[in-house]
Amino acid sequence: MTLIDHVDALLESAGTPPGTPPVVAAGDPVLRRPAAPYDGQLGDERLARLIRLMRETMHAAPGVGLAAPQIGIPLRIAVVEDPAQAPEDVLTARDRVPQPFRVLVNPSYEPAGEHRAAFFEGCLSVPGWQAVVARPRAVRLRCQDERGREIDEEFSGWPARIVQHETDHLDGTLYIDLAETRSLSATHHLAERWSQPTPDLAARELGFPLPTAF
Repeated sequence: MTLIDHVDALLESAGTPPGTPPVVAAGDPVLRRPAAPYDGQLGDERLARLIRLMRETMHAAPGVGLAAPQIGIPLRIAVVEDPAQAPEDVLTARDRVPQPFRVLVNPSYEPAGEHRAAFFEGCLSVPGWQAVVARPRAVRLRCQDERGREIDEEFSGWPARIVQHETDHLDGTLYIDLAETRSLSATHHLAERWSQPTPDLAARELGFPLPTAF
């Protein structure tokens, strides 16, 4: 099956209930292979339909980002959108602000500064678990949008975490590859024990470091 056949089959199947495809879970090789650069293979109409499906799937999950491999399409395309709905102390601690819907085509990033931020992070492809990941607090993102326009922008705080997470997917990397393994927590433990704005208590109780610089 060609890439276009694969996309067409996905789009056709999404037209029937439940309306969005299931998110691919860890263990599927598509999540572990670098995705192919997007160079117009799908054409404008098919790309627009795929992006719309990705956005609907992200909302239905729900999540704040989705990479094409997470619905089985091995292309360097991701979508992000964050309403930033959380208690005010959590939003402040995580430097989390609303992000509009964006399409990231062929993204790459590099750290902007020496500081890292460590927080619990989850993934739609690893349901039921979260772990602490230390990431650059600010990054420079380069990519194109869905119309081919160049983007060269700096992100900081939680928006920087989102674009790093989704770009990593396109390189075959899951957040668990970067996580402090001793922090790995089932979702119910996270809610019951580690719901504080920062993971400091979890670090003390579970015994893992919280690096803040490279």
